[in-house]
Amino acid sequence: MTEIYEAMAQLEADVRECRQCDLCQQRQNAVPGEGNPESVIMFVGEGPGADEDEQGRPFVGRSGQLFTQILEEKGLQREDVYITNVVKCRPPNNRDPLPGEIAACRHYLDRQIEIINPRIIVTLGRISMQRWFPGARITQIQGKAKNIGLGRCAIPLLHPAAVLRDPRRRAEFERIVARLPGLIRRAQKANEEAAKGERLPAGVPHPEDTEAESPPEQDEGLQASLFDSL
Repeated sequence: MTEIYEAMAQLEADVRECRQCDLCQQRQNAVPGEGNPESVIMFVGEGPGADEDEQGRPFVGRSGQLFTQILEEKGLQREDVYITNVVKCRPPNNRDPLPGEIAACRHYLDRQIEIINPRIIVTLGRISMQRWFPGARITQIQGKAKNIGLGRCAIPLLHPAAVLRDPRRRAEFERIVARLPGLIRRAQKANEEAAKGERLPAGVPHPEDTEAESPPEQDEGLQASLFDSL
């Protein structure tokens, strides 16, 4: 897997030298992303904040600390997943990234997805959600998985900053995150079967379906089983 780490190192170097939009003019540090490039799950936020800009790492401010805490409480470690943002430099005053900024950064996210080849992409916030759920309202589709092709699903989730602002949203946020470890194990099993030249049959019951880690609810029209396409 040396090629994966080499490709990711080159991408990170490219991001840190990027001058493709005006966000580069005020940044202290670009924030490519961090985590395990061999992970089956990838979290995609919106853009770095002040703490991230200072440290060059994603999700390290107050909302990032809350996010890390909830991940760990639900059995996930930051070093075992991959975390990035739609844009890699901090927008001024933490405003939303502009469409041109998102477009300028898109090929970096595309490369990250290509290198990591995640089975599960969890979007954090409405900006990243729009790429795979255009026109949707996050409060209406949060936690509902969508098959996005290539054996992948996308799951929209509120941004941790929204949970920090309104603690009433925390229970639902935690409920969805609690289901991810089971989905990760299923995705890992699918990868193992693929490596052996086998295919995970559609509709295979999750080994822990009797526990709380069942797949998120699905919208009508979405596939009945989260990994039917694997």
